[in-house]
Formats: sequence, structure tokens, C-alpha cells
Amino acid sequence: MSRELSHEIDELIQVFKAEVEQVQSQQQHRGLKEKYFSRRKGICPLLMQRLRDIPPKEKAEAGRLINRFKQMVEQSLDEVFTRLEPDRRKPGIDWTLPPVSHAPGAPHLIERTRTELEDIFIQMGYEVAEGPEMESEYNNFTALNIPAHHPARDEQDTFFIQDIDDMVLRTHTSPVQIRYMKSKQPPFKAIFPGKVFRKDEPDATHTPVFHQIEGLLVDREINFSHLRGILEAFIRAFFGEDIKTRFRPGYFPFTEPSAEIDISCFLCFGQDAECRICKGTGWLEILGSGMVHPGVLMNCGIDPDLFSGFAFGMGVDRIALLRHGVPDLRMFFENDLRFLRQFR
Repeated sequence: MSRELSHEIDELIQVFKAEVEQVQSQQQHRGLKEKYFSRRKGICPLLMQRLRDIPPKEKAEAGRLINRFKQMVEQSLDEVFTRLEPDRRKPGIDWTLPPVSHAPGAPHLIERTRTELEDIFIQMGYEVAEGPEMESEYNNFTALNIPAHHPARDEQDTFFIQDIDDMVLRTHTSPVQIRYMKSKQPPFKAIFPGKVFRKDEPDATHTPVFHQIEGLLVDREINFSHLRGILEAFIRAFFGEDIKTRFRPGYFPFTEPSAEIDISCFLCFGQDAECRICKGTGWLEILGSGMVHPGVLMNCGIDPDLFSGFAFGMGVDRIALLRHGVPDLRMFFENDLRFLRQFR
């Protein structure tokens, strides 16, 4: 494996050297840096992800090869950046003038929360997959054991696309799971972030557009204890080691058995009857989960006698609301800088 990796890195070095010689502008520099270091699809992060599949005896050598390549790319890009910086000695610019002040920007709180959630699962070896926001009724409903008479298909609940038959704005990111399972052979594990749409009247806890992250793992001999272990590890990583979890029976058409997961209130720990977060219950509902229904596996061409899996899903907006004590979901979408600047 290390020999193959070494050969691959040698080829990447030659390609990079040819690319870096062509860089003549800061825009080209940014593009090349994005290609090699973007968090999801950059060449260097993808090489690092492959370390988990390398045998332990070869892992140290493989790590050295990858780090040496990263350092070479970083150094070359830094040298190019220095060369492209504007010459401060050029006439026509008065460098004694005070600088123009620009307020620093920052990612939106929902985007920051989504990135944190993704990073936790990426470290667990999950792939990030995305799909279209306009979906077929089959992928959004039928393939997920939601038949034609199910209330989720009601026009009161779902945005149907006018003049396009059998198309809807997706009501969850689960149809991306359907697309993913049809295109892959088990074993696999992935998360599916993105915007979803439901015909909800805006209020403190509902908006017609919100954000979800769903997760899926399919392999041989997967059971509910694997699901519980993964979710408890995620909850401790995101909310802290002292958080307790509670699994309650739930119902979802596409999982069986299903469970709702609560966490202990991280503000009052159940000691305040007037707690603004848990309302005195001591518990907060954060996500739903369950074992993938055999019918869903069959709809995707996966034999449920050979493979099993689990799935889970959570609202990114709700997670951000609970974690930061935001009283109203609508505040995330009003673009009030006085609110947003609190979370820079």
C-alpha cells in the first residue's frame, strides 16, 4: 500500500509543479490552493482520509509521505503568493494614508454549527454526500416507505412543483440516502447535509426552510447497539462529556425499530423548573434514529438478508438554537447584524 501511495504522490508532485508554474494571478493562486486544501474535496485532506484504510504497520510511513507532500505544496504556494503580492514601492500609491477599515466577516451560526457537526462525523470516517433540493416523489416518499395516502404527501405539508409532475421540494435529506444507496455497494457510511422545505407557518420553533443533517451506515451484522454507540460518541463530542442521553421509542416509516434521542439539559441539568431551554423537564429532544427498514434496503437493490444498517437525522437550526439558547428560530433568517455579531 505504501509503495502504491508513494508512486501516486510522485505523480501528484509532477502535476502540481506543472500547475504552480502556470499561476500568474491571485485568483489562480486561490483556485490552486482550494484544489489541494479544501476541507471536503481537497487532494491533501482526501489523502489524509485514506490513512484509516492503510495497515497499521505501513501507516507511519504513509503519514510521512503525505505530510512531506503537504509541506511541499504549502511552501510552493506561499512562495507564489509572495511573488504575486503588489510591490509596495510602485509609484502612485501613498502608503502613509490610513487603511480603509473593513468590518471582519464570519460564517453564519447555522453554517458554523453544520461545519462542526460534519467535522465530528468526518473524523469517524463518514463521507459527506449532497443531492438536489428538487426531488421526485418516488425518492422523497415512495422509496422511503411513505405511500401515496400518507399525510406527509398532503399539499398542506409539502411544496409541489407547479407544471412538473411528481416533483417536490425535498422535505428531508433522506432522498439523498436513496440516491447514495443506489449508487454504492455496502459497506458504506455517510452523512447528508442540506436545506429542506416544509409548508410550516413561521413561528418560534418552525420555519418553511431549514437545515438537516442525516446519517447512514450499512454493513453486515449491524444492530441497534452500533447506532447507540455512534450517537452517544457524537453527543459527547459536540455537547460535552457530562451530557446524558435517553432513547425513547419513536416512529418513522423508513426505520424499524425507531427511537427519539434526548439529552440532559446542559443549562440547568433538570434543577430549574423555569429553565428557558428545557422548560423544567431536564431533557432536550435533539434527533430521531432507527434501523433502516428492510423495505427501504430492497428499494435500493440491497439484500436485507445480507446487510443491515441504521440512520439518524437532526435539524441543524434546532441544534444551534438549543446550544446557544436562541429563543426564536426566525432570528437565524432575519439578518439582524446585532444578533449575528454575538456569535462571531
